[in-house]
Amino acid sequence: MEDIQKDVHTFILNEFLPGEDPAELTESTPLITGGILDSITTLKLVVYLEERFGITVEAHEAGVEHLDSIRQIADLVAEKKAA
Repeated sequence: MEDIQKDVHTFILNEFLPGEDPAELTESTPLITGGILDSITTLKLVVYLEERFGITVEAHEAGVEHLDSIRQIADLVAEKKAA
């Protein structure tokens, strides 16, 4: 799970927060409700998750309930990989 969090953390920093202090992005930083991700960047994140981890994120899972923090994203990915 920690590996998933590290991968997602790195991706978000590189793609959506270039130049930001990595320490500012924690596992509980609000991504969607905090304005870091909008609809387009959320879609880009979903594509990354699907390609990187070999999972399928359903439309109903691509929202605040599952993608609003790195911890939530890692939980979703781990759950999908275990299924």
